[in-house]
This record gives sequence, structure tokens and C-alpha cells, in this order.
Amino acid sequence: MPHSSTALKLTPLERRASLSLAALFAARMLGLFLLTPIFAVAATSLVGGNDPARVGLALGAYGLTQAVMQIPLGMASDRYGRRPVIVFGMLLFVIGGVVCAMAASVDWVTVGRVIQGLGAVSAAITAWIADATRPEVRTRAMAMVGGSIGISFALSLVLSPMLVGEFGLSGLFWAISLLGFVCLLIAMFFVPSVPRSEADIVQATARDVLGHKGLLRLNFGVFCLHFILMAVFMVAPGLLGRLGGYDSSSLWQVYLPVILASFVFMVPAVFVTEKRQAHKAALEWAVMGLVVVLGLLPWLQDAFYPAVLALVGFFVAFNILEALQPSLVSRAAPPHYKGLALGFYNTAQSLGVFAGGVLGGVLVRWGGSAAVFWVGAMLSVVWLYTARGFRESR
Repeated sequence: MPHSSTALKLTPLERRASLSLAALFAARMLGLFLLTPIFAVAATSLVGGNDPARVGLALGAYGLTQAVMQIPLGMASDRYGRRPVIVFGMLLFVIGGVVCAMAASVDWVTVGRVIQGLGAVSAAITAWIADATRPEVRTRAMAMVGGSIGISFALSLVLSPMLVGEFGLSGLFWAISLLGFVCLLIAMFFVPSVPRSEADIVQATARDVLGHKGLLRLNFGVFCLHFILMAVFMVAPGLLGRLGGYDSSSLWQVYLPVILASFVFMVPAVFVTEKRQAHKAALEWAVMGLVVVLGLLPWLQDAFYPAVLALVGFFVAFNILEALQPSLVSRAAPPHYKGLALGFYNTAQSLGVFAGGVLGGVLVRWGGSAAVFWVGAMLSVVWLYTARGFRESR
């Protein structure tokens, strides 16, 4: 029986909860993203900042503790409530940011990033959205969060170089800590209290998720996506600086047109995907785009404008995949373990961040930027193969 138009509208409580949680998620992700576009070049101001492996470890360190803590904190939010767990996680995020801001060496930045990662609240926020919305409008609420993440990443590309140019790397970390404090205030005072969901994370088992081939393919996909992102940003700032003569404070002049152009192409693609319900085809084409762009970049890395055009293509594919895959998880996972499925998805994403930062640094030391692009292209080929077998059911 079709839903009435009234049933398909968000209620005032659902709208307030969805918007406030999307704002919380966006501010937190902006705080995490701000370091990515600039750290590889800004880290040279720190002791140890000329070692790509140590820089990569500092950049990706939060992903490891995020991966370890994502599911335990999600389960804790089932037992003790969403709000207390998220407040606790954001306190750790602020403390870690302060440690980074006061760091004189890359190693102390790594310590601060580890502390930030301990506050892994993505699964708890997602579960809170599920608590606050009816099943028939939940995908729309999740889309608000997905869209906010894309906007946060776009903002980070522009704001990060500006903040470093004006206040230095330490100032950037103080800004990140301030964003964590804003998240703390949103969680404490702005997100409305809602009844707890009956389908809690603890009611399902890991075997349920690990036995679902479609979810495994999506988890592998988000691991690849964030591995590639972190690895690429181990070389992109330096590459653009070398080819275009930009320093860390002026890189926004490249990032801004790149991200705007990518949105011009990405938005119609997402619209057509939703209108035609062509999610699987969009997944395959976007991954294919990554294969092509990353395969071309080793040949384009000595020419500024071709490299910039390739980066536009990279971000078109990245933004489509970043918005598409959580929606596919929500569609593929049976209702009784949707929460746990999203917990595993967020864990795979965090592992990709960690591995991309660490191995990206190793690859730069070993084979330069070309090695990063070739490994990213080969990983995308494997991902494309797995994506072709994706089905929304078992």
C-alpha cells in the first residue's frame, strides 16, 4: 500500500533531529577533514615533518583508533544512551586536538590524532538518526548526513590552506578543537531527545553482517575509497605546489575551482541515479572513473592543467561514491541489523583512512607520487571487480 504524502514528510521532530545530527556530523567531519588537504606540506614546520612515513602515520593515526572503537562505542550508546556516548567522544576529540595544537613534532601530532580517534561516534550518531526517524523517511535523513559530509570535505579543501596561511599549523589544530567543542554543544543542547530504537546494534551479531556478501563488497569499497583519498593527499599538495608555484597558504586557489567543478558534474549524476534507481550502475561507473583518473595521473603529474583536470575527475568520482555507498548499505542491510552494518561500514572506512595515510607515506618514500597513483589505480581495478558482483540482497 503506498504511503500518503503526509506520511512521507518529515515531522517537525524528525526534521529537527535530522538537521541537528547532520550539523553535528558535518562539524565533526570538517574537523577531521581540515588536516587532510594541507598536512603533507604544512608538517615540514614540525620536527620529523620531512619524513613521509611519519607524516603519513600522523595523518592516518586517528583512523586506527576509530576502527577499534567504532563498534564498542556504538554498542555503549545502545546501553547508556546516544547523548552521553557522543558527548564523551567529542570531549576526547577536543582533547586530542589540543594535544596536536601544542605539538612541536610530528610524533606528538600522532598522539593527539590517536586520542581524537578514540572518540569514534559515527555509529552512535547514525543510530540516533535511526531512533529519531520512521523507516519510510530514514533514507532521506541519512542523505542529509551524507550530503553534509560532502559539503564538509569541500569546505576543508578551501578553509584548510587559508587557516594555515593565517594562523599556522597550530592555529589549524585550535580551529579543529573549536569545531569539536561546537559538536559538544550541539549534542548536549540542540539534538532533541527521542525514544530508543527497538532494533539496537546489540541484537544482531557480527556473523550476520560478515555473512552478507553485498555488505562485504560495500565495506571493501569504502576501505578502498578512503585509502585512495588519504594516499592521494600525501602527494597532491606538494604536486600542485611544485607545478603551480603554490605554497600551503595559497593552495585554496586550486582546491576551490577543482571542488566547484566537481560538484557541477557530480550533482546531475546523483540526481539521475536517484531518478532512475540506477545505484549499481552509478557505483560501477564511478569506480571506473577512479581507475581511469588514477591510471592517467602518473603521466600527467608534470603538467599543471592536465593534473588539475584529473583531480576534478577524481573528486567527481569520490563525491558520487561518498554519497552513494552509505545509501546502498542502508538499502542492502536487513532492518534488524542495519545499525551493526553501518558500524562495520564506518570501521572499514576508518581502516582505509589509517592504511591510506601510513602506506601512502611509505609509497611516497619508496617510489614517489607515481607509486601512489599506480597503487590507487590497481586497488580501484580490484574494487571494480567486486562492485560488479554487488546485489542489494544476499
